[in-house]
Amino acid sequence: MSDLPDELPSDPAELRVFAAALLDRCARLERLLKLEKDAQFGRSSEKLDADQLQLVLEDIEGAVAALEGTEDRANPRICEKRTAERRTNRGQLPEHLPRIMETLMPAETCCPSCAGDLFEIGRDESQRLDVVPAQYRVIVTRRPKLACRACHGVVLQHAAPERLIRGGLPTERLVAHVIDAKYHWHLPLYRQAQMLATHGIALDRSTLAFWVGYAAQELKPLWHRLRQLLLASSKLCVDETPAPVLDPGRDRTKTGYFWALSRDDRPWAGPDPPGVVYAYAPGRGAVHGLRLLEGYRGIIHCDGYQAYKTMTRETRADALSGTLAFCWSHLRRQFVKIEREVAPAPAPVAREALERIAQLYAVEKALRGRSADERHAGRQAHARPLAAALKQWFEAKLDHLAQKSDTAKALRYALRHWNGLTLYLDDGRIEMDTNAVERAMRPIKLNAKNSLFAGCDEGAENWALLASLIETCKLNGVSAEHWLADVLAKLVNGWAAARLDELLPWASTYTMHALDPRLAA
Repeated sequence: MSDLPDELPSDPAELRVFAAALLDRCARLERLLKLEKDAQFGRSSEKLDADQLQLVLEDIEGAVAALEGTEDRANPRICEKRTAERRTNRGQLPEHLPRIMETLMPAETCCPSCAGDLFEIGRDESQRLDVVPAQYRVIVTRRPKLACRACHGVVLQHAAPERLIRGGLPTERLVAHVIDAKYHWHLPLYRQAQMLATHGIALDRSTLAFWVGYAAQELKPLWHRLRQLLLASSKLCVDETPAPVLDPGRDRTKTGYFWALSRDDRPWAGPDPPGVVYAYAPGRGAVHGLRLLEGYRGIIHCDGYQAYKTMTRETRADALSGTLAFCWSHLRRQFVKIEREVAPAPAPVAREALERIAQLYAVEKALRGRSADERHAGRQAHARPLAAALKQWFEAKLDHLAQKSDTAKALRYALRHWNGLTLYLDDGRIEMDTNAVERAMRPIKLNAKNSLFAGCDEGAENWALLASLIETCKLNGVSAEHWLADVLAKLVNGWAAARLDELLPWASTYTMHALDPRLAA
């Protein structure tokens, strides 16, 4: 062990004390390690979702650190050794962060022997990460009135600057901060109001809500333009997820749905930047999907939900002309569920199905990041034979299974959706699964978990609009807060509608690590 001293105690009594302490430490670390493994790799029924897992790991890692802190205080030699290890392994701090230089000179700068002046022969330098807590400030805008002593009635004054909320308190930057905290970091407005109160700023939650809704209306043209550009794409991922919405008439919540359109061509270095558009609807039927995808002509990457098939049914007068590509992850999950639910009993068909699907994913992993043509060629050479063999195996196994069993249902699902599942083999632009849009749904679920429900249908629509812009910022590595502040200021100052494309997140220079130059003022 790296924490063992260089020399063990020679006295038997001291050695026994040392051994007992070492055994106690090992027992505690083993218990913490078991907790971590159970949280991360336990059975499905015991597993936590990704966010809950992070909370568990934080507590376990904190407990290990507390144990090390106790040992460091008790044993200076171990503390010294760990200090050296921390200096070696802590990495470099980002160059864009400002540096505050402090020089610590000895109390005496004269030689203690001859009283002569000392001169520098070298230096030790260390860096630590610091933080300046959020600081609120008041922008006082003065507009002097200038009059001419000679000319009667001549008074000049600078025009009042445009504001997002005329007669209101906030700057555009503060409104952007509130929106970013709510939809990026999932802080409900009532919590933000409580945080402001700790600075002596008395702002009601309803005031913050007014700012958010007012800004959403200002940003609405950008949402429409973003949706328009995504609908011009050759391929889109589509998904929907439930979200509770307050139903005031019945004094309880109802189930609304967030629909998402996602474009992410980065796995094959596509020409279009990634983006996501959310839309709120009171249901998840085909009529709502048709409204969101109106006029779309391309590949619709989705799960096997019936509404998507209804939207492309040729017998419908308003049917989309898109082609459905189905998701392998949804098929794979069915076999995973079967295998875990029958455990510890064997599930040989589900296990072999998972192994065969894993072979298809292995081919896909090897092709990730290559061009669409290279992916198409690689899939034809390596994945198509595997897929053909898998279909034959599905058909053969289906004949020997009880037709009402979960395994038979999964096999029939695969065969019923086979053309859509294998569409990716003939087009290098298509992914095997809809993981991109499912990742885009996570922030919606997090916000719903923290806010409990949307207050009304209109509030859910604002939520969808603002989340679309923020998540598109994140996909493009753009600081959402800085982007929002910049865009709101430009829009309220009359930015031309014909130049909206210049305001979209992927056109921004406010990268995640760039500083807002206005904050230096």
